[in-house]
Amino acid sequence: MEIRHIAKKIGYPVLVRPSYVLGGRAMEIVHDEEELEFYMSHAVKASKAHPILVDKFLNNAIEIDVDAVCDKKDVFIGAIMEHIEEAGVHSGDSFCVIPPQTLSKKVLSKVRDYTKKIALSLEVAGLLNIQFAVQNSTVYVLEANPRASRTVPFVSKAIGVPLAKLATKVMVGHTLRDMGFDHEVEIDHVCVKAPVFPFLKLPGVDTILTPEMKSTGEVMGLAPTFGEAYYKAVLSAEGKFITEGTAYVTVNDDDKPKVLPIARELKNLGFNIVATKGTATYLRENGIEAQTVWTINEPYSPDALDLMRRGKINLIINTPKPGKGPKKDGHVMRRLAVELIIPFITTIPSAHAAMEAIKSAKGKDFAVKSLNKYCAG
Repeated sequence: MEIRHIAKKIGYPVLVRPSYVLGGRAMEIVHDEEELEFYMSHAVKASKAHPILVDKFLNNAIEIDVDAVCDKKDVFIGAIMEHIEEAGVHSGDSFCVIPPQTLSKKVLSKVRDYTKKIALSLEVAGLLNIQFAVQNSTVYVLEANPRASRTVPFVSKAIGVPLAKLATKVMVGHTLRDMGFDHEVEIDHVCVKAPVFPFLKLPGVDTILTPEMKSTGEVMGLAPTFGEAYYKAVLSAEGKFITEGTAYVTVNDDDKPKVLPIARELKNLGFNIVATKGTATYLRENGIEAQTVWTINEPYSPDALDLMRRGKINLIINTPKPGKGPKKDGHVMRRLAVELIIPFITTIPSAHAAMEAIKSAKGKDFAVKSLNKYCAG
C-alpha cells in the first residue's frame, strides 16, 4: 500500500491520522511497519475520499506553545509556554510552564523571531497560536493557527493582560503600539498549567497520554518557584500530592538510564522504592536500593497489584514501552491506580518535575497570594 512506502521514505516513527475521523482512534504514533499494518486494519476506516495523513514524528523533542496578538504591523507575544511532557502528548493533555524552565536563550530568540515573522506574513489581525518543537536546539514549526487557543485564559491570568480583550480592540482598529503593548510582559513568578482528566468516570480507558486529547479541563498553579507552582497545580488537579512513602517504579529499557537520577532523588527524599524485576535489578546494579515485586503474570508474591490494594504503594512511576509489546500488566495497574486514587506518572520529564515539587513541598507551608498581587507589577 502507498502509505507504507511513504512511511518508509520519511522514516519511522511517524504520526498517522485520518483526514476525516470515521470512527476508531484518530491519531497514533507508529514505530514500524507491523504497527502501521495494525493501525490501518483496526484503528481507522480509510477511503479515497478520506485518505490517511502521515507526518514524520520527532523523538525526544520539547513542544512549545506561543499565544500572540498581531495588528499587521506589530506583534505582542503574550507568553512562550514550555510543555513538561515530550512532544507526542496532545497539547491539551500536557503540563506546561510560563516562563520556560529549560530552553536556552538562543532557542527562545528563534521562537520569538519565527512568531513575529509568521504573524506578519499571515497579516493576522487578532490572536495567533503557534506550536513549535525543539529537537537538539533545532526549532521546528508544527502549526500556526490565526485564532484564539485554549491557553489564552491561562496566559492572560499568568501575565495579567486580557489577551482576548486586547485582540478584540486590535480587530476594530486599535494598534498595539498606541495601547502600549509593543513589548513582552516580564513576570517574576512561575505559572504551571495542569490538565484534569475524567479517568475515574470512564472505566477501562487507559491513562497513557497520546496525541489524542483526553483531558476535560485544566487548572493552574502560581508561585515564586517552579517546584512550588507544579505542586499547587497537581494538588488542584488531582486533590492530593504525595511527599513520602513507597514509590513503585517500572520503566521501559530505554528509560532505565533516565530514571536513575529520579530514583536517587526519591531515596534522598526518604521514599522506599519497589520495582519490577528488570527495573529493580538495574537500580541495584547502579547502587540504588530497590525491592523486587512481581507482575500479575508471574507466580510469585507479592505482586504490585496486591501492594496497591493493601495501601503499600503511594506513588507510581510507569513508562510503558512505545509501540507494540505486552501492555496488559501496565493497563491493569494504571486502571487500579485510578480507582484507588494513587498518583501515577507516565513520562520521565513529569517525574523530574514531580521531584522538584516534592522538594519544594517537604516541611513547608506555602503562602497564599491573590492573582491580582502576582500581576500587580
